[in-house]
Amino acid sequence: MSRARVIGLVGLVLCAALGLTSGLHGAVFMAFLYLAISAGWGIVRGRTWWGAMPRAVATGCAGVALLLAVGAAATAPSPADTIPQATTSSPVPSGAVETTTPVPENSTEPVEPSEAATEQAEAPQATDTEPVAAPGSALAAVGSLDVKGRAPRTGYDRDLFGQRWADVDRNGCDQRNDVLRRDFTSFTIKTGTTGCVVATGVFADPYSGTTIDFERGQGTSEAVQIDHVVALSDAWQKGAQQWDSVTRELFANDTLNLLAADGPLNQQKGDGDAASWLPPNTSFRCEYVARQVAVKVEYDLWVTEAERRAMIDVLSGCPEEGLPVPVVVERAEEPPAEAPAAPPAAPPAAPPVAPSESGGACPVKGNHSSSGEWIYHVPSGAFYDVTDPEECFATPGEAEAAGYRASKR
Repeated sequence: MSRARVIGLVGLVLCAALGLTSGLHGAVFMAFLYLAISAGWGIVRGRTWWGAMPRAVATGCAGVALLLAVGAAATAPSPADTIPQATTSSPVPSGAVETTTPVPENSTEPVEPSEAATEQAEAPQATDTEPVAAPGSALAAVGSLDVKGRAPRTGYDRDLFGQRWADVDRNGCDQRNDVLRRDFTSFTIKTGTTGCVVATGVFADPYSGTTIDFERGQGTSEAVQIDHVVALSDAWQKGAQQWDSVTRELFANDTLNLLAADGPLNQQKGDGDAASWLPPNTSFRCEYVARQVAVKVEYDLWVTEAERRAMIDVLSGCPEEGLPVPVVVERAEEPPAEAPAAPPAAPPAAPPVAPSESGGACPVKGNHSSSGEWIYHVPSGAFYDVTDPEECFATPGEAEAAGYRASKR
């Protein structure tokens, strides 16, 4: 016997043995498949491992062997036909149809799903969605705000928002002092100001969580400033460019958008929105952001995506937080005039004021005009020399912090 036949027979036996793992039909299938492949080789080369073979004969052998392999596979029994099903039975009443119940392996009773598994299946799956907002809450109102990119700051000027602290609510007092009276824990009124001007007061600053003892005057008034909760520059970049001058002045003096605040923190905030600045006092952040949302809803200002996300992050911790309601600020009671003392006491010496370049003792003069405006004059101004000041300031910045605006001449 030639070496080629030995190798061919060994291959036939190995294939049959491999198929035998699936039963006799498997062994027959593998053997005929091997012979079909060998005959296919004969078609290509003209001989097989069992000897020379014309291509026509090899083609016939390959076809027969392939058909026999298919037949062996087709007649093989199904695995399901060889595995008995375990069943349980119970006595069947006369006339009833007998049924069987499949029993799980290694079990004597049908398995019921556990209560915990049922609850887990029915529980809603966690999803990466925004928190559910209570109706009428600030969190719900965030969804009504348009989301756009920030417009350029080009053209912004504070004077485009009208007179500083204009009496837009027509109560006879400027808005700065309206806000101080609203936000101070206690205060005293300066005599002769018809119940408007706060002279001293105690202020619980919500931004820092500290208490500030306020005293009106040069070098002290700026300790408490009035913050535009939605900064004027921020509003300009998110819709206010399209407003008329009346709407801008109303916005800049609307007490809904004004809060008394620690002076340095107000300067630190600048024109930041919720995405770039929040009060250091974390317990006040919900109320602060809710007020920003209320202002933007009231004036139809849009938000950036980062700002919207920051608002949601803060308000998710207080989903019941509502929108603030505007408060009507009334004038305070005018303090009674002091009875003249006998003999009259000498007035306390005025605090020293740094001299101006022109040598005067009042570098910046604050004056209440007949129209109710608070105006300050500097030595180079047209009316400086003829102005009888109600207050003196060292710098224009101190005068503006106290509620005065610069003279136009």
